[in-house]
Amino acid sequence: MTESFAKNIIRWRWAVILLSLLAVFTAASGMRLLGTTTDYRVFFSDENPQLLAFEELEKTYTRDDNVLFVLAPKDGKVFSRETLAAVEKLTNAAWQIPYSTRVDSISNFQHSYAQGEDDLIVEDLIKNALSLSDENITRKREIALSEPLLANRLVSSKAHVTGVNVTVQLPGKNLEMEMPKVISHVHQLAEQIRTDYPQIEVRLTGLVLLNGAIGAASQKDMQLMLPALLVILISIGLLLRGWTGAFATLWVILFSIATAMGLAGWMGVKITPPSAAAPTIVLTMGVANAVHVLVTLFYAMRHGSDKQAAIVESLRVNIQPVFLTSLTTAIGFLSMNFSDAPPFHDLGNIVAVGVGTSFLLAITFLPALMAVLPVRKPKATLKNSTGSSDVMDRVADFVIRRRNTLLWATALVVAVLVSFLPRNALNENMVEYLDQSIPFRVDTDFASENLRGVYRINYSLSAGEAGGISEPAFLEKVEAFVNWYRQQAEVIHVTSLTDTFKRLNKNMHADDAAYYQLPQDRNLAAQYLLLYEMSLPYGLDLNNQINVNKSATRLTVTMHTLRSNEVIALEERAQAWLRANMPELRTDGSSTTVMYAHIGQSNLESMVLGTTAALVLISFILIVALRSFKIGLISLIPNLVPAAMGFGLWGLLVGEINVGASIVAAMTLGIVVDDTVHFLSKYLRARREKGLNAEEAVRYAFHSVGKALWVTSLVLVAGFMVFTLSVFKMNLYLGTLTAIIIVFALVADFLFLPPLLMNIDRKRDEVPDSDKIAVEPVSP
Repeated sequence: MTESFAKNIIRWRWAVILLSLLAVFTAASGMRLLGTTTDYRVFFSDENPQLLAFEELEKTYTRDDNVLFVLAPKDGKVFSRETLAAVEKLTNAAWQIPYSTRVDSISNFQHSYAQGEDDLIVEDLIKNALSLSDENITRKREIALSEPLLANRLVSSKAHVTGVNVTVQLPGKNLEMEMPKVISHVHQLAEQIRTDYPQIEVRLTGLVLLNGAIGAASQKDMQLMLPALLVILISIGLLLRGWTGAFATLWVILFSIATAMGLAGWMGVKITPPSAAAPTIVLTMGVANAVHVLVTLFYAMRHGSDKQAAIVESLRVNIQPVFLTSLTTAIGFLSMNFSDAPPFHDLGNIVAVGVGTSFLLAITFLPALMAVLPVRKPKATLKNSTGSSDVMDRVADFVIRRRNTLLWATALVVAVLVSFLPRNALNENMVEYLDQSIPFRVDTDFASENLRGVYRINYSLSAGEAGGISEPAFLEKVEAFVNWYRQQAEVIHVTSLTDTFKRLNKNMHADDAAYYQLPQDRNLAAQYLLLYEMSLPYGLDLNNQINVNKSATRLTVTMHTLRSNEVIALEERAQAWLRANMPELRTDGSSTTVMYAHIGQSNLESMVLGTTAALVLISFILIVALRSFKIGLISLIPNLVPAAMGFGLWGLLVGEINVGASIVAAMTLGIVVDDTVHFLSKYLRARREKGLNAEEAVRYAFHSVGKALWVTSLVLVAGFMVFTLSVFKMNLYLGTLTAIIIVFALVADFLFLPPLLMNIDRKRDEVPDSDKIAVEPVSP
């Protein structure tokens, strides 16, 4: 049947080529529909509990989307006339940023103080900075550094850096238009301040700019396809010793990419940094099928077959293993749908479609194109003094001769590397996903080190009744929680309404410092708050701290840079403290920091399930396809060992796992099966069709498929190593770890699997009669 199929491909080669082009162009036309998204929330499913909690918090108060201008005067003095004037100017100008709803700085901080016995004055802390006297500047400095709502939040404790925070409320109708509009205005404003005040360094951070940086990372990773394409084509041309095969392979992989991305467009997929890696991965994966077909084709021509006969032989020998490897690879990538991060669903689905397309093209378009193209007959390889004509023959001789040593040596190496697996720790943070070559990452690191961190946890503490936030007993409980958090070593700053109440209580007692404490009467506290709110200008109200009916208040904790497990541990300590001291106030903390801290753990758990499902399905397919339960089970070892070795080495060298790395086990499971399937298929062909014993079958497998395996492995490693150039750590980890596992897969299939097979099948008569089938002899 396969021979008939192959002969028809050659016979109708022009029709096959034209139909292939028509199908590819139809699918690829969907690329015009591909959209992009820069919203960091796409990394969380709609059912993600941390995302739901965060969105509920934003509905109750205000959104956390912001832009933070960080101003660092070169003389290290925020409280100078020039720097304060710059802050004042920037504060006023920031209201013109599209969709801005609030601007906070030391300039417009609503400072309250008593005037006389009954009057409460609320005004901007700094006005007309250039006209301030030295005495006034010194007094303003003392106020700012002693104010809990400013110190280590909008001005550093050393008064060497200050910030202007802009809250942005995007309509959300078209983020691809709204976000760039905001970011463009922000950069123009920052450049204007740099020009007007050259003595001040301006840095930019915040969630809005984080979204912009994500978009920039996506675009840069899409550009990695070109260097990957060049590396792969050069490698194929050199390794196959001919550029006709490289030319044909080029079109197979380009058509596979175009089809996969086009169908993604038809399905309405949005490109994100993870899915932006799909074209490069399809490019890399699509090479394997073409290489196996071409290596066998050139091998047959080198040994006397004409081109058409060589094409038929190549398809006859390869169509089953190429189908199996494509199927198992697709299953591995489809298992990424178990991931808790939706962008990895898109990545897995796009690559799976690309791999399936490359299989179809490799058995139709590729042989038809090779039948049309002029192919120079390869020269026969000269034999060396031992009579061997191929380096793979020498490798086979070495493996056969040293099989026991290799079996135990590789087992020892596996055991040693696997012992380092526990050294891997989860670490998720959106900011640290970005490379330091991106300005946003540099500016955010500067802000974290000098002003305030971007790691935060929010709590909505409920008093249980309308107006209940003025109840002294409730305020005392909130204050106790605030004080507990301020004692934690991980915490930089805590923003709480209790600080405002204490300041107002002092103000209403003629600024007597002895009254800097919580009010003891609910009615008085409510009156103080009402009087203060009525004095606040538009846009600077307390809606970001209290809900509409004043039954709950938001508490915000800002932390140092922490690992995911450290964030979770801190939040768990807070929950334990609440349960022990005030269970009626217990509520889960929420923020982007908490979301990313949990996504790694939940994703790892879901991918364990996905990997298990893929493993079971792939194992069943191999048992059926190879028609041997025993061989199918044996194949599990070289399929599982590479991932275990790879993660062990990763634990030794890096020790950090993010979402990108957590999907690698499932993804590479389908990839590493490729080598195993090709080697076992040739081994079983030698055992069943040619009647060879175990040693001779191993030598035949090395001779017939060894070169294709190391060529495809080298190409895969080169393709995935291109991701070391990625500015997005998810993709960098994914590519690097995958490349490591592919190397270990080749080692396992060359040095571990053959000795294992020979030890199990020591004698030819150990092959069950049911495994033997009568077929016509094949050429060597």
